[in-house]
Amino acid sequence: MDKKKILIAAGTVAAIAIVYFGVQHIMYVTTDNAQVEAPVVMLAAKVPGYIVDVKVVEGQKVKLGDVLAEIDSRDYENTLKQVQSELQSLESRRRDAERNYQRIASLYKQNAVSTQQFDTATATYSEVKSKYEAVSAQVDQAKLNLDNTKIKAPMNGSIARKSVEVGQLASAGVPLIGFVGNSERWVMANFKETEIGAIKVGSSVDIEIDAIGSKNYHGSVSALSAATGATFTLLPPDNATGNFTKVVQRVPVKIKIEDLADGDLEILRAGLSAFVKVRKN
Repeated sequence: MDKKKILIAAGTVAAIAIVYFGVQHIMYVTTDNAQVEAPVVMLAAKVPGYIVDVKVVEGQKVKLGDVLAEIDSRDYENTLKQVQSELQSLESRRRDAERNYQRIASLYKQNAVSTQQFDTATATYSEVKSKYEAVSAQVDQAKLNLDNTKIKAPMNGSIARKSVEVGQLASAGVPLIGFVGNSERWVMANFKETEIGAIKVGSSVDIEIDAIGSKNYHGSVSALSAATGATFTLLPPDNATGNFTKVVQRVPVKIKIEDLADGDLEILRAGLSAFVKVRKN
């Protein structure tokens, strides 16, 4: 009798499991090939120079505009002074040339001066004005270069990686600080090409993060990639070689995580593995 009850109970559990997984298969598309993504930026110096100050450490939270590191600014300050001095000199020449041009132009209309005199005044004014505008642009660039000696946070976020030290010679464009923004989080999930037809923009998504077992998240599909992941690899497969083997391709799907609190932005680190369940439309 006990054996019969056990068999009945086991059969009931199996039936429930079959029904559950059958419903899940009919209503949802799932994958564990997914990762949490965030605004990740490798910050680099815009101008070369020696690092004179580093104000942050790895893991530190910063706000938009905070100075993270500074480059020796003396060379850039001297350059700015030089072009500003040249601009001041040209400013007086430009005013004199403009006044002379206006006076000659007025006399020329009255036929009081020759065409040659008018042309000479016009050419002189145009030349001085062009030089003034060119040096003015140099002043603006010098100010920009001076401002760029300070490496600043592009948004609120955290320092994920730091490879800059005082005394280091920074080159323009070489990454110095790995920065993760706190503005948003999303999941990039890679679905099989045979499943992508059941996924639409706006589809509801349930999200489980492997590192956060105590809480599940909700989201929605915000974009489907126009190409498979293999399309953008460094060496995409060449199927014209004659040794083609069919491989099921994966299509990246961007999923927006909704209703995030400030605390969620801190624990949802970029790169964490996720399991997503997209409701079929």
